[in-house]
Amino acid sequence: MLDQIGALYAIEKAIRGQPPDERCVVRQERSRPLLDALHAWLQQTLVTLSRKSALAKAIFYALHRWEALCRFCDHGRIEIDNNAAERALRCVALGRKNFLFAGSDAGGDRAAALYSLLGSAKLNGFNLEAFLREVLTRIADHPINRIAELLPWNLQPTRGHALAAADLTPPLSARS
Repeated sequence: MLDQIGALYAIEKAIRGQPPDERCVVRQERSRPLLDALHAWLQQTLVTLSRKSALAKAIFYALHRWEALCRFCDHGRIEIDNNAAERALRCVALGRKNFLFAGSDAGGDRAAALYSLLGSAKLNGFNLEAFLREVLTRIADHPINRIAELLPWNLQPTRGHALAAADLTPPLSARS
């Protein structure tokens, strides 16, 4: 079973970056037969197990969600798993206890604003330390009615900050 799951991921690795319609065709030709074999193995194994065993419960779980598990084969835009989303949320899960110590609702609001700002800077390809250094050195003298100029998608490095300029210039792929 683990070999079959590994084979499914090998197929996904081979088609990563391909157009959705091509991914769908490859999945139908190569992944679907592996999933059908896996489904048969799960059903055959289930009849040999006690219904109360941990393995039987895991197999029941998979079989009851089989349609959702196989949905990626019918749609080229759907990934085989949700690992990317889980990685993106890892910082939220890790910081959950820290968020309890925000001090107040206002402190929580400020923390959320800061996390959003840093997340936006990261998505725009900035070095976070250089981004914060640049914003904090400029914000005291910056007009409040032009504060949007300091947001990650608008920020241009100042002339006097050569290192910051290199760190603050997002890669071409992040510019829109």
